[in-house]
Amino acid sequence: MPDTRQDTTQPPLAPPPAPTGDTRTAAGPDPRPGATRPRLPRPRGSRSPAARPRAPRTPGPYRRLLARPGARGFTLGNLIARLPMGMFGVSAVMMIADARGSYALAGAVTATGLGATALVAPWTARLVDRHGQARVALPATLLAVLGGLALVLCVRYGAPDWTLFAAYAATATCPNIGGLARARWNHLLKGDPQALHTANSFEQAADELCFMLGPVLAAFLCGALFPEAGTLVGGALLLTGMVVFTAQRSTEPPPSPSAASGPSPLRSPGLPPLLLVCLAMGMVFGAMEVVTIAFADAQGHRSAAGVVLGLQAAGSCAAGLLYGALKPAGPALRRYPWSIAAMTVLMTLPLLAAQLTGSLPVLAGALLLAGMATAPTMITGMSLIQERTPEGRLNEGMTLAVTGLLAGIAAGSALGGWTAEHLSVAAGYGIPVTAAALSLALALTVRR
Repeated sequence: MPDTRQDTTQPPLAPPPAPTGDTRTAAGPDPRPGATRPRLPRPRGSRSPAARPRAPRTPGPYRRLLARPGARGFTLGNLIARLPMGMFGVSAVMMIADARGSYALAGAVTATGLGATALVAPWTARLVDRHGQARVALPATLLAVLGGLALVLCVRYGAPDWTLFAAYAATATCPNIGGLARARWNHLLKGDPQALHTANSFEQAADELCFMLGPVLAAFLCGALFPEAGTLVGGALLLTGMVVFTAQRSTEPPPSPSAASGPSPLRSPGLPPLLLVCLAMGMVFGAMEVVTIAFADAQGHRSAAGVVLGLQAAGSCAAGLLYGALKPAGPALRRYPWSIAAMTVLMTLPLLAAQLTGSLPVLAGALLLAGMATAPTMITGMSLIQERTPEGRLNEGMTLAVTGLLAGIAAGSALGGWTAEHLSVAAGYGIPVTAAALSLALALTVRR
């Protein structure tokens, strides 16, 4: 019988008619011999692999730090207000010496202001902790600016010498702007030790930068314009920066009335030895400054002393920024003696340069290298002070550290000046080495 089942298979499809014009197909290259590989039309907006955008870089630690809400605002005010800190001393000396013809009087007036600051600054910081930064820091800054203005008027119109001491002592109400900024970072970065380490490094680098640029700006203003210009411009910058700083209320630490009324941070365990280290460290800086000026003067290049000291601050600033970008190994208490030991070793370089070469350019290079240990040491020390200061008393604790530094600078300046005058200028560089070794011995007691 014939097979009556239907054939269910489909007949093969006929090939589609070839398009007119372009005979290339999207299925692949033309199979004919000698045909080239067709170029497929690229979708609009597409890019070649080489032109594809790269993945965005991970922002660095300082960019992440300043990207926090409100950080850039108070940092801008902080830098504007901090720059005059390196201007006021030089401006006062140049202004008084030009009007009264006495560097001794000028030095005595600035020393009196330094002593008044050491006494008044901790009380101002305690008020800041108790009532808040905006309520205390801005009025205190206004009083300090008025004191500077009174000094200008007394010098300008020939007032008795005692009025210069009284007017400059009134500037002691100026708050410690570095301590205010560090207190804000501590409030914003609580629970993030790595970010706080970066913030402390940034603040230390800012200190070095302002004390490097401040004296140069003050000398230029007093010399190129008129002797009172440095003090007037410094006061305007200080008040403007403090207004900008205190206006950033979102980042301000809350006041702590109960904590601020408690016992002084001087009674906190482990804090007094750290303040003694600050005192010895200040002797390093004070002696180094005076002896370097004397060395440049002996070489007949006194005007170059500011540039040479600026190199030391530049080395410290660069090292501080690099140190902040790294993640330090081990706790700060263990790193502190090692950083001071490195500073002690590097402080011998200016001593060797002065004794063996007597060359100012060689001394400048030695100071650049010596300064590279300063910022890491100060950053680690300030971190320890923050750790050991009671909650709600950070402004006072940081101000006590600055007070210790100021007292050490005054003592180091006097000792370095006496050594350079009565022994030799080269021997004066032994004072910073000795003071650094004393700091190391005290730091070892802190660790124990």
